[in-house]
Amino acid sequence: MSHPHHQHPNKCLCPEKQVFDPPTRVYRDFYHPQIVEVIHPVEIVNRHHCVPVPKHVYCYTVRDEFCPSPIR
Repeated sequence: MSHPHHQHPNKCLCPEKQVFDPPTRVYRDFYHPQIVEVIHPVEIVNRHHCVPVPKHVYCYTVRDEFCPSPIR
């Protein structure tokens, strides 16, 4: 006996129907380089220092000295 609800497995008794879920949001992030100037202030200070450096200076005096002559 064949029953009407038993049919070949490829045949469907119910008509097809579409049901939609609420949309799923998928984010695709794209990153792009953006130049950002980072300012680094630099202050240059020129410092001048006096440093003693020896410079040797000689003062000369000249004198004449007479010696007694030898007696003969």
